[in-house]
Amino acid sequence: MDQKGKGTDRWGAAILNLSEMGTNLDSLQKSLMKKAIFVDEETYAKASLSSQQARTIKVLEQRVETLEKELDAAISAAARARSEKRQAEAAQHATELRAQEVTKELENTSKVFELHMEELRTKQEEISKRDSDIKVLEAIIRTLGGKESHMAG
Repeated sequence: MDQKGKGTDRWGAAILNLSEMGTNLDSLQKSLMKKAIFVDEETYAKASLSSQQARTIKVLEQRVETLEKELDAAISAAARARSEKRQAEAAQHATELRAQEVTKELENTSKVFELHMEELRTKQEEISKRDSDIKVLEAIIRTLGGKESHMAG
């Protein structure tokens, strides 16, 4: 029975709300009738056209604002891209300079290596010549040593 009482209270409140809304609508209708201005067709058409133009202008103003924001964003993006490009170009230039330094260093190292190799070849030739001279001297010594033993005998 308690739920039945709550349901009846709700219906009563809903009906009361509806009757208040009806009263409010009647009051609004009377107020509109007192303040309403009746105009001829031409005046109404002009007012309607002005109203439509005002709405169109408002829409176009909003579109202009949107486009301005998009333009600002595009300009900012372009500025960032230019900055990144300059940074990339600077990094590339630094890399190219480093590559030139490394190439020059490698060329210098190659020249030093060539000089050392030439020096080693010269030393090797000297050693070979001296080795040959030593063999000749050893042969002379053996020959002389053989003659001395023949003379002594």
